[in-house]
Amino acid sequence: MNDPRLERLAALLLDYSLAVEPRQMLRLEGYDAAAPLLLALYRAAVERGVNPYTGILLEEADEVLLEAGSMEQVEFLSDIDWAEIDAVDAVVTVWGRRNTRALTRIDADRHQHLIATRRKLSNRLWERIDAGQARWVGTQVPTTAHAQDAGMSLGDYEQFVFAACHVLEGEDPVAYWQSTSAALNARAHELSSARELRIVGPDTDLRLVVEGRTWRGADGKLNMPDGEVYTSPVEDGTAGDVRFTFPAIFSGRQVEDVRLRFEDGRVVAHEAARGADYLGAMLDMDAGSRTLGEVAFGLNYEIDRFTGDILFDEKIGGTMHLALGSAFKDLGGRNESGLHWDMICDLRSGGEVFADGELIWKDGAFLRDVEPANV
Repeated sequence: MNDPRLERLAALLLDYSLAVEPRQMLRLEGYDAAAPLLLALYRAAVERGVNPYTGILLEEADEVLLEAGSMEQVEFLSDIDWAEIDAVDAVVTVWGRRNTRALTRIDADRHQHLIATRRKLSNRLWERIDAGQARWVGTQVPTTAHAQDAGMSLGDYEQFVFAACHVLEGEDPVAYWQSTSAALNARAHELSSARELRIVGPDTDLRLVVEGRTWRGADGKLNMPDGEVYTSPVEDGTAGDVRFTFPAIFSGRQVEDVRLRFEDGRVVAHEAARGADYLGAMLDMDAGSRTLGEVAFGLNYEIDRFTGDILFDEKIGGTMHLALGSAFKDLGGRNESGLHWDMICDLRSGGEVFADGELIWKDGAFLRDVEPANV
């Protein structure tokens, strides 16, 4: 039996996020646990005259490769992979696993080599996206494993996911995200005049230079659900301390209570209550992995809890997140890395953000509304 919520989500992704057109080549990719949504997307694409094809991955394959493969195999990318990236018109990535912690005991150094290798493909795709040659969106399909991570029953988690995407019965998801887009981009326009941000919170006092960088509203075109404004900070302009009280999760590995110290834009000291070795391995991935590639305000106040899934957690209303590694070139960022690791700073109680010395955000909210008509 088809789930109408999956069908509405598929329609939203194809019509709003990607705006697909007949005869375009559409790749639908995800692990086998994502099959229900991938099938709904496939059906919807066929109905729209699109040419879809699926790249369904076996969840255990990475575990086998990292445990038994040589380093040459871990770092292998085929000519087929490169050709596909250069040929496809649009991609939907559906996240969803049966086991979100399968790679927990994998050697951290080997894992970072695999991440860095696959980042080469995604960087090429982003080059095409920035040039207007391709489009991409990522979303989540509810699974039992993700429901357990979020501390919910599967039914409650499904309701949470579909409500956050606004695809419940009776809703007009396209109208909602169009309205949200206008509000988020108005805020992004306002922030684009800032030269420096100062983030203050529990064990946090961090300054970031953002002068000359473009801010953007994340409005459902790249992620679904969405709800943030973000930019790439100036590479050598970050200084001070930050503590991430939410666990930092990356590629199925969890690091708890991360604390970082920055000088001249680079992490010069780090610690964690749990997972410090993995944190260190990721920081040493390459020349750009100790530099920030993103700073963002989480503005989706319908997402009000930590779930262990960065798709939702980075958008929690009242938080900010910082990403180590790869920057957004189309926003002015120049940092290059195989890493892009989002870490969340909860500012909902006692947090403050200053722009050029002026308090603009307190306890998880901007102090002044911005009307879309002002843009």
